[in-house]
Amino acid sequence: MGKSVKSEKKDKRILFSIGFKLAVIIGLIVVLSLGAVTFVVSYFVTDSTRITAEDNNLTLNTRAASAAESELKTIEANVFQLLDLITVVGGNANAAIRNQAQAFFFERNENIASILLFSKGQTTADFRLVNNKFFLANEISSDLIEDFIQICHEDIDRGTEGVVSARNCSVVFQLPMMALLLPWKENGWEQACLILFSSSIIENSISMGLKSVNSTFLVNHSGEILVHPDTDLVKAGVSAQNNALVIAMRENNDQDRQIVFEDEQGKKFFGAYHKLSIADIGVLTTADYDLVFEAIRQTVRFNIYLAIAILCISIVIVLIYTNFSISKPLKIQKAAATEISKGNFNSDVMNMMNMKRKDEIGVLNNGLRDEQEFLITFSKFTNQNVAKAIATKSIDFDPHLKDITIFFSDIRGFTAISDGFKNRFKENSGAEIIGFLNDYMSRMVECVELSHGNIDKFEGDAIMAVWGLMRNDDLSFEEMPEGEEKNRLAKEHRMHVLEDLTNSITGTIAMRYALMKYNKDAEIFTKAHEGEALAKYKPHVRIGCGINAGRASVGLMGSKDKMEYTSIGDPVNFASRTEASNKPCGTDILITEDAYNLLKNEYIRTEEAGFNIPKENEAKEIIVEKIPVSFEVKGKGEQHFFGVVNMPNFDIEAFFKQGNENFTIDEDCIRAVGKKGPKNMREVRELLGIPIPDFDKVNLNEEENKIQVKQ
Repeated sequence: MGKSVKSEKKDKRILFSIGFKLAVIIGLIVVLSLGAVTFVVSYFVTDSTRITAEDNNLTLNTRAASAAESELKTIEANVFQLLDLITVVGGNANAAIRNQAQAFFFERNENIASILLFSKGQTTADFRLVNNKFFLANEISSDLIEDFIQICHEDIDRGTEGVVSARNCSVVFQLPMMALLLPWKENGWEQACLILFSSSIIENSISMGLKSVNSTFLVNHSGEILVHPDTDLVKAGVSAQNNALVIAMRENNDQDRQIVFEDEQGKKFFGAYHKLSIADIGVLTTADYDLVFEAIRQTVRFNIYLAIAILCISIVIVLIYTNFSISKPLKIQKAAATEISKGNFNSDVMNMMNMKRKDEIGVLNNGLRDEQEFLITFSKFTNQNVAKAIATKSIDFDPHLKDITIFFSDIRGFTAISDGFKNRFKENSGAEIIGFLNDYMSRMVECVELSHGNIDKFEGDAIMAVWGLMRNDDLSFEEMPEGEEKNRLAKEHRMHVLEDLTNSITGTIAMRYALMKYNKDAEIFTKAHEGEALAKYKPHVRIGCGINAGRASVGLMGSKDKMEYTSIGDPVNFASRTEASNKPCGTDILITEDAYNLLKNEYIRTEEAGFNIPKENEAKEIIVEKIPVSFEVKGKGEQHFFGVVNMPNFDIEAFFKQGNENFTIDEDCIRAVGKKGPKNMREVRELLGIPIPDFDKVNLNEEENKIQVKQ
């Protein structure tokens, strides 16, 4: 054992770190480049996939806002720097220098169309710079500048008063263009600086070259769209002032926020906004709510920031290396971690990870594999759905009241069965008994899980299961005043309760089939080994099942060192009593009168409802028979049990194909359920070999004292 642990630690030791490998590669490039100093920053950030759509939308919005503000401030800084230079040079003698500076400026800022300075109250520019190449390249006339000045003269006046604003001028130029109006002071003059530029530089900046379900656009103080992926909207001068996200941004006194809103057609969107510090511009990002949740796709966003290095080849080599050695493994790691966080502990993504790597990635891969193995083991010791809920934090584990359906089952005559194993196999009887129980219980557990139930515990040969345990069930509506909302919530709650109850009966009816199949297989197994000295065998089994529905206390219970997620209370005790009453009642499945009252008229044809049930419930129709013996229940008075006969429309083959698409029905066992199943309790008893009890001698009140409630 010590050697194995030592070997495992040796496998996980980091031999060569990623940083060391990068240093070696860059060092080799520097040597081959005759000692040129190369600084390469190559790193990528893998965005978390489907953490939440809101977080992703807000993150994109924040990045877009940062990029847009950076671009706008860069334009402002570059223009002011040019104006400062022209002011300093001044005079006709330096005209050539000014012209050269202007030419260099527009060569480096080819998306800027024109720069103009205005005095207060003037619509004629005091100073003008025009990028003729811009207008020639876009095949438009620079005369359109004058048309735009007439439209925005009020904003120009406000600019001379120190107000910064932005306008969409695409309507005039029929190109995606923006105007930025800034206050400008020179030699004591208070002027306004009008900068006309192509808004494509902002669009390219905020889109960051990424294709996604998100859409980002910019609006000014009046809701006018400045930048939008749909350039037709920009060119048409469309206003977004009635957009719910824009309204929320203008009404809220904050810089940024993430909300969910509906458009005028009632379509739902994720929306995020960020107010820029320049020109009261708002950056808004939206994502189609339905599209985000239908896609359920995992994406990785790469943001690679590179400083210009001396040698381009060093950048290429490092990028190629990091792409193949880091990004792909991290993408797999992220997908694996996401699967674990969603409770998918057996995901095949784990098999894609390289466990033999000797660097940090290898350590993380092995760490994820260890976490997966632990969670798989943990889910076997507790409850798989509980383990998944713990991993995803998707349920309230604090003790609380919940309406649930409780199930108990027990093997009839298990003591005799156990003694039979002991007499034949002596000291090996333990392994034989457990092998038999594991075979039996695995079949029963499958029925519970396929019907959306949860195994609460095993106690010897007994099984306790619960339906509705993992459902978030808020009962606060019961304290609400009478009204439509309370009625709606009450109706929804009742639907959940009925769904849990019908699912439990579906699973229990499936157990009847599974038990017949087990007994058939056990007979074949026993016959195959009958010639051996200590012939292995599996016993014929009959079981009793009890189902009750009610409000119980649910939560994590136990000590600080040992806890389990379970349920306790009178409904649980009564379910255990119901299971134990199968023997005196001559049944295999009993439900309580409370459960019957919930189901009647909806799923059970009763005389009071004219033997009719709603058409939509016919697929889950249940046949029961009232046990002709009453008993007393504390606080409820006289009660009856009801024996479950059959679900005549139950498709047992479709049920088991949920878990195994290759499942085929056993024709010998199909008599247990569905259309070929029993029609009454007499046929159930004949099918399962249960003797008809003498109900005149049955006293269920006395039987209660014999029942040991299993918790």
